Amino acid sequence: MANEATQENQALKQEIQEALHNKTLGRTLGNFCATYPERRLNSYKGVDFEETQQKIKEVKSYAADHVDEMIEEFTKNCTARGGHVFHAKSTEEATEFVRNLVKEKGVKTIVKSKSMASEEIHMNQVLGDDGITVDETDLGEFIIALDGQTPVHMVMPALYLNKEQVADLFTDYTKEKNEPIISEEVKTARRVMRDKFTHADMGVSGANVAVAETGTVFTMTNEGNGRMVGTLPKTHLYVFGIEKFVKSLSDARYIFKALPRNGTAQRITSYISMYTGATEVCTDKEADTKAPKDFHVVILDDPGRREILADKDFREIYNCIRCGACLDVCPAFALLGGHVYGSNVYTGGIGTLLTHFLVSEDRADQIQNICLQCKRCNEVCGGGLHIAEMILKLREKSVAKHQDPVHKFALDAVSDRKLFHSMLRIASVAQAPFTKGQPMIRHLPMFLSGLTEGRSFPEIAKMPLRDIFPTIKQNVPEPKGKIALFAGCLLDFVYVDVAKAVIADLNEVGYLVEMPMDQSCCGCPATNMGDTVNALKTAEMNIEAMHAEDYDYIVTACPSCTHQLRLYKTFFEEGTEMQKRAQELSDKSYDFSKLFYMLGGLADEGDGKPVTVTYHDSCHLKRSLHVFEEQRELLKHTKGVNFKEMEECDYCCGFGGSYSVQFPEVAAPLVERKVGHIKDSGADCVAVDCPGCMMQIKGGLDARDVPVDVKHTAEIIAEKRGLV
Repeated sequence: MANEATQENQALKQEIQEALHNKTLGRTLGNFCATYPERRLNSYKGVDFEETQQKIKEVKSYAADHVDEMIEEFTKNCTARGGHVFHAKSTEEATEFVRNLVKEKGVKTIVKSKSMASEEIHMNQVLGDDGITVDETDLGEFIIALDGQTPVHMVMPALYLNKEQVADLFTDYTKEKNEPIISEEVKTARRVMRDKFTHADMGVSGANVAVAETGTVFTMTNEGNGRMVGTLPKTHLYVFGIEKFVKSLSDARYIFKALPRNGTAQRITSYISMYTGATEVCTDKEADTKAPKDFHVVILDDPGRREILADKDFREIYNCIRCGACLDVCPAFALLGGHVYGSNVYTGGIGTLLTHFLVSEDRADQIQNICLQCKRCNEVCGGGLHIAEMILKLREKSVAKHQDPVHKFALDAVSDRKLFHSMLRIASVAQAPFTKGQPMIRHLPMFLSGLTEGRSFPEIAKMPLRDIFPTIKQNVPEPKGKIALFAGCLLDFVYVDVAKAVIADLNEVGYLVEMPMDQSCCGCPATNMGDTVNALKTAEMNIEAMHAEDYDYIVTACPSCTHQLRLYKTFFEEGTEMQKRAQELSDKSYDFSKLFYMLGGLADEGDGKPVTVTYHDSCHLKRSLHVFEEQRELLKHTKGVNFKEMEECDYCCGFGGSYSVQFPEVAAPLVERKVGHIKDSGADCVAVDCPGCMMQIKGGLDARDVPVDVKHTAEIIAEKRGLV
C-alpha cells in the first residue's frame, strides 16, 4: 500500500511538472484568473452578494432536506406536461436507460450541450461503443473533444488552448486551412455545427436548475447551440443530478442572479432556456404538420449523491451552483489547471469534493493535497460552501485509510514535545555547514533541497526563546493583567526577536507576559495533513500546558496557531471537562495585532524616521480570523511609516505550512509572484503577522537578492516606539 501511494504521488508530481512547463496554460489560465476578481466585483455592482448567497443557501438547503418530495413533485409535473422521467438509482441504471432509449428511437446521431452529469455516466464512450455518433456542441467542449482532452475548467473547458492551437485543431478536422483569428474560428465551428444540429436524431442537455413545482428545467448558455440542441432534434434528453432541484421558479431566481456573475463575471448570460415537458413542434415545414416533442429526463440519484446527503460534514455540497468561482480565485488552480487539479469531469476545489463522491475516490485522494487551504474559494462561493474545510475532512478520510509513512513519522515526531525540541536543538548545531555564518541558508542537499526551492531558509536560533525567556526584563509597575504567550514552533526556535517584540509591546500597554514552558507545536501541521490522532494529542498537551484559567488572554504571533487553538474545542465531546477547558482557551486566544489593538495599542507614536511599509495578509489571519484592518491601522498610526498597499496583498505567498515542503514546485512560483508585487510597491519593508509567511517571503527576497526587509508588525511597532 505504501509503495502504491508513493507511485501515485510520483505520478501526480509528474503531472504538476508538465502543467508548470506548459507556457500556454500558464498564460491563458493565469491571465484569466488574475483579472477575474476585479471583473467579478464589477459585475456585482448594485447586487448584494452576501444576501444572494444566503438566499441560495436557503433554497438549496430546503431542496436537499426535501429531496424525495422534489423528485416526486418534479416527476408528476413534468409527466403531466408530456415529459418522460426516469429516476436512476445508479450510474449503471442511467447508462442502461439512455442506451435503451437511443435504441428504441433509432438514434444514430446525438448533439450535446452543458452536461457534466452525462460525463459521470460515460455517455459519449458507451454510446460511441454502440456505434452512435455523439458530438459536443459547446464551443469549448467541441474544441477539447478534437484535442482528445477533458475540461481544464468546469465553465471554460478549453481555457488551456490559445487561438493558434485551436486553428490547428480546426484545420486537422475540416481539412481546410484555418487562420488563428477568433472570429473566423467561431465561424468555422458554427458552420460545422449547423449541419450536425439539423441532422441530429437526439439532443442531450444538462440542467443548471430543475424546478419541482412546475417540472421545468433551466439551462444558461452564452452560445446559441444550447437552444439548437433543445429544439431541432426530434428527441430531447435532459440528464442531471438530484442536487439541481429547487422548489419553485421564485427560488431559481437567486441562482440566476449569482451564476453568471460568479461564473464568467457577466450580469446575465446570453440565453436562459427553460423547458417544461413536451411542447408541440413543427415536424414538416412544407406541410405545416405538428406533433409533441419527445422529451425525456434522467434524474441521477446514485449512492454517491445519497452519501453526500447523509454526511453532515459534506451535506452543504448540495448548495453548489457549479459556477466555478472557486477555481478562478485558487492560486494552485491558476498554475496547474483542471487536468492536474481535477478528474475527467470535475475540477478544482469543489471538483475535488465532487470527484470523491461521484467519480473516483482514488483520484480525489491524490488531488486533495493540492489545496493550499488559503480559503479564497470560501469567499466567493455562490452557495456559501466551506470548501477548504470539507477538503480537510477528505484528508482525514484519506489518512484514516492509508497514511503516508513519511508523513506519519514526521507528525509523530512533531507531536512529541521533548523529541521535537531535542531535534531542533540538534539542528541548530548541525546547520553550521549550511549557514556559513549567514542568517539564511540558500542551498540544502538531497531530499532537503525542496526547502530551498525558490527561497532561502532561515537558520534555527542558536538559543530558543524558552531558554532566554526568564532573562527578558518586563517593566510593568502596575499591571492591568496577565497574558500567556503561545510561541509556536517558529517563534520559539527561529524568530526569537519577534517574540521579544510581542512581549515589549504588550508590556507597553500594561500587561505582564508569561510563557508556559510545557507548550508544544499547536498541531496545525497535523490538522492540515488530516492526522486527527496527532492533532488531538497536541491539543490535549497544550490545553494542559497553557492553563487558560490563570490568564486574561492568550497571545500568539502566528495566525495559524491562533486558529488551531480555537479549533481545539471541536476536538472534544460537547460538555466534557476537556471541551470546557478548550472553550476557555479558544475564547481567550488572539493573534498579536488584534489583541494589541483591543488593549489600546493604537497610538500616534514612533521615531518619525521615514520608511515605506507594505503589508502581506496571511491567509489564516484574514480568512479564518477575519483580521485585516487592525494591523493596518496600527502601522498607519506609527510615526515615520509611509503605508502603501501592494497589489494582491491577500494572495497566498505559497507557504501553507507543510505545503511548501510537500509541493515546493507549486510554492516557488507563488512566492515569485509575491516578490514581484513587493518590488513594484517600492516598499522598504514588508510587514507580516505570520512567521510562516515571514519565512517564505524573506526567503524569496533573499534568494533573489532583493534588498527589502520583512518584519512582523510587532517588530515594527516595538522598533519605531523604541521598546526594543
